[in-house]
Amino acid sequence: MTPWEMAAVLAAGTGAGAVNAVVGSGTLITFPVLLATGLPPVTATVSNGLGLVPGSITAALGYREELRGQRRRVLLLGAGAVLGGLAGAVLLLTLPASAFERIVPVLVALALVLVACQPWIAERVRRRRASGGRVRRDGGPLLFTGLTLASVYGGYFSAAQGIIYVSLMGMLLDETLQRLNAVKNVLAAVVNTVAALLFLFFAPFDWTAVALIASGSALGGLIGARTGRRFSPAVLRTLIVSVGTVALVHLMLH
Repeated sequence: MTPWEMAAVLAAGTGAGAVNAVVGSGTLITFPVLLATGLPPVTATVSNGLGLVPGSITAALGYREELRGQRRRVLLLGAGAVLGGLAGAVLLLTLPASAFERIVPVLVALALVLVACQPWIAERVRRRRASGGRVRRDGGPLLFTGLTLASVYGGYFSAAQGIIYVSLMGMLLDETLQRLNAVKNVLAAVVNTVAALLFLFFAPFDWTAVALIASGSALGGLIGARTGRRFSPAVLRTLIVSVGTVALVHLMLH
């Protein structure tokens, strides 16, 4: 890489780390930059996945206050994230790149609708609880299955992965958006780490790209967490839907 390309990759990593901490879809910042430096698509995808691991971890640490009281939930859903992330990484190494092209825009579009409707869904959950209906704190088998499948996608590519996580949890859990975002960051960190461990041994990657994105994303994750925690639910939801819409258009055009 030239010095200018290295600077661009570092900046993209910082931006991706910040966006992932607050919303998700940071891959849509780093992936095109890596391709522009001349890396093949699979090498760029793997290098990007490895580099974003530190950002996922710093984002999760930045939201540690919102994680209080969610230990059991995180452990349970994290187990599904491990399985899904591993499966997604294996699929990346074995399936053609076109395998997810048709289903991904549909998933992202559905996720955006669910995030936009989250206040209404949360109100329905609260009414059900008030009327004596059963609302499980961990979301039950439906949430576990949904997040595990979302983690398969996350291990494969990860663009808009966080938006899908938040939409599913918002539909099935009676929690604030910030607390859901905190869990999302932990799940993303788990998926990225599991996929990265597999990639280290079985996939091609570029050490320079990994180091630059890792440095940038670690800083970006801290910045994003510090900034995102100050947003009101309405602002955060608007940001998620806005960024998600851009991601959806990008995915449909490419």
